[in-house]
Amino acid sequence: MAFAPENNLLDSETINQAEALGLSARLIVEGYMSGEHKSPFHGFSIEFTQHREYVAGDDTRRIDYKLLGKTDRYYLKLYEQETNFVANILLDGSESMKYGSGVKGMGPGAKVDGKVAPAKVTKLEYGKALVACLSYLILHQRDAVSMVLFDDTIRNFIPRTANLSSIHNIMNVLSAFNPTQQTNIGTTLHNMAGQIKRKGIVILISDMLDDEEKILDGIQHLRFGGQEVIVFHLMDPYELEFPFTGNVEFEGLENIPKEMTRPREIRKSYMKEIGEFKQRIAYGCERIGSHYTLVNTAQPMHEMLSAYLAFRLRTTTR
Repeated sequence: MAFAPENNLLDSETINQAEALGLSARLIVEGYMSGEHKSPFHGFSIEFTQHREYVAGDDTRRIDYKLLGKTDRYYLKLYEQETNFVANILLDGSESMKYGSGVKGMGPGAKVDGKVAPAKVTKLEYGKALVACLSYLILHQRDAVSMVLFDDTIRNFIPRTANLSSIHNIMNVLSAFNPTQQTNIGTTLHNMAGQIKRKGIVILISDMLDDEEKILDGIQHLRFGGQEVIVFHLMDPYELEFPFTGNVEFEGLENIPKEMTRPREIRKSYMKEIGEFKQRIAYGCERIGSHYTLVNTAQPMHEMLSAYLAFRLRTTTR
């Protein structure tokens, strides 16, 4: 996949990374779509057009009960899907997203002590690949995408586009970005809620390591504005399992100091706290009416994305 040369900020290594990202996204998405017949994202941006009288066998969920109260007759609401919906994809690019527990410098299939070691994939790298896959999928089905990379503020913004060739620009921006700052998820969500004028989908990709109440308030603001919100909560397997042994010095990210500790002594309390953290985020999203998916970055991208899109098709076509 070739990329536009006009971005002079990209060196050859970054360009190669962007090309690999784009190729991976295309293969994953096209592999998924080859076994499907319906788009997993169609059906949310719909407009009311007219009524017609109910006849036996019609879906009773589409009856307009307000009109029934006025006319004492059963009418169905008819809708027309818009030609394009917009998916606004927000990727958390804060410093905590740099974490990856795999073996540094090891490629896929490398072995340590006779066992296959996981390649070092950070949460941000996984998130970039997820943005690439979703962008390719949505543009391929002739809908529109906008993309936001943020930390404590919005760092990169690609405005709404329905042109598949725009995937090149998206890959370039993703590949060139390096995290250095803390995050402010809640404020970013509130800002986006004020800027998005057309109802569509907001996809948040983040490790959610921020003030939980502010995050959920931001999601609720988007929901009040008529947006569908999907949350991909990225966590590294070591964050989920805490498999450390011996004496370990943990290096803080986002201005948190280093800490020397014995993992065995704190594992029980850590696992309790991380379990409650995941539960609070998941329950909060469910209460607001948003899709929440916990993503273990050790899971291959094609497996995770296929499972989510299959779930989405089941839940949105019933």
